Amino acid sequence: MKAKDSPTAWYGAMTSLERKTFWASFGGWTLNSIDFFLLIFAMPAIVVALDLDRHEAAHVASGTLIASAIGGWIAGILADRYGRVKVLQVTILWFALFGLLCAFVQDYYQLMACRILMALGLGGEWAVGAILIGEVIRPKDRGKAVGGMQSGWAVGWAIAAVVAIFIVPKLRPDIAWRVLLALGVLPALLIFFIRRHIEEPKVYLDTEKKLRRKKNRGWDFLNIFSPAVIKSTVMTTLLAAGAHGGYYTSAWLLDYLGSYRRITEMGTGRYIASIIGGALIGYLVSAYLNDRIGRRFTFMLFAAGSAISVFVIVWLAANNHGVMFWGFLLCAFASGTFSGIGPTLTEHFPTDLRGAGQSFAYNGGRLLAAGVPTLLTFLSTRDSFNRIIDVIAISAYALVFLVAWFMHETNGKKLTPSN
Repeated sequence: MKAKDSPTAWYGAMTSLERKTFWASFGGWTLNSIDFFLLIFAMPAIVVALDLDRHEAAHVASGTLIASAIGGWIAGILADRYGRVKVLQVTILWFALFGLLCAFVQDYYQLMACRILMALGLGGEWAVGAILIGEVIRPKDRGKAVGGMQSGWAVGWAIAAVVAIFIVPKLRPDIAWRVLLALGVLPALLIFFIRRHIEEPKVYLDTEKKLRRKKNRGWDFLNIFSPAVIKSTVMTTLLAAGAHGGYYTSAWLLDYLGSYRRITEMGTGRYIASIIGGALIGYLVSAYLNDRIGRRFTFMLFAAGSAISVFVIVWLAANNHGVMFWGFLLCAFASGTFSGIGPTLTEHFPTDLRGAGQSFAYNGGRLLAAGVPTLLTFLSTRDSFNRIIDVIAISAYALVFLVAWFMHETNGKKLTPSN
């Protein structure tokens, strides 16, 4: 393999601005992940400390998910109006401050309010960060850079796990969870780096110059539903819905195996390290393939791999010996499916609508998939849980496969200013 074709050559070829933008976006997404998983690790202690019942804990999780999706779309719209860099700073500061407030809550209602407010910024950070890096990075490396940014989720997951391992056993339970949540203020430090080193993408600035010459511009974000753009909006939303639906089902499957099938291997540190490693490898391999073989074929490959992994785990390998290997593969394929979503959405919307369109598609798909856990619970009372979870997961990944089949390839597309 020639040096210029190696999986890491793209990083060495980046300009100083591209590299700084990559690390700013990567850092924001990593810190986003840390905050998300610290809550998961702290939740058992929170349930006891605040005397939450099962339904209240579920409501906090659901409220966070919905608010994150809404915040993502709002941030995308604002990024089209006021700039990617400015809105990115606001979203990071927003979720950092409300993440810190979560450490001081005294009851269920305070926790719900703080988590919802924090989630508005949490969802907005990914939306704006993915748009920013997608517009700054050169076309031939866009998939690798945006997918590489996405791998920050697995890195943050690993960091949160290590932090929880060191903090939780050494502090009283009623103190440990507050310390974990207080660490949510750390992302605010990233703002100083962004303010000093990151610039607005040239394609965005050129678009703004053209649009300022027009009168009565108005709140044109609804143009993502116009005849010229509606196909892209629908197709990318369905793509995101399938990816999220499959991911949620996969997570539910692994939780089910550990909690109800009593597969003891799933409670070990080596298993957790295995699935985090699988997710990281999946993100990076998919990122490379998105530029190498194209968005469409990479989506189809990883969707098929995810569906096969679910089928094997459900029917053939739901035991201590099989779950380590197939759990690793499932996390690799399910996580890798997301690597191409950022660059694909960036390339399907015009510059003046990219923030609104990309954030609507990603978060609209997430909301469509949010009902998967409820659907699994409902249907499992009428049929075999194995059959139900298998059908829903394969259906979700089949949707990704079919949408990718019918979408036009955008690999290497040059982004241009809107007229």
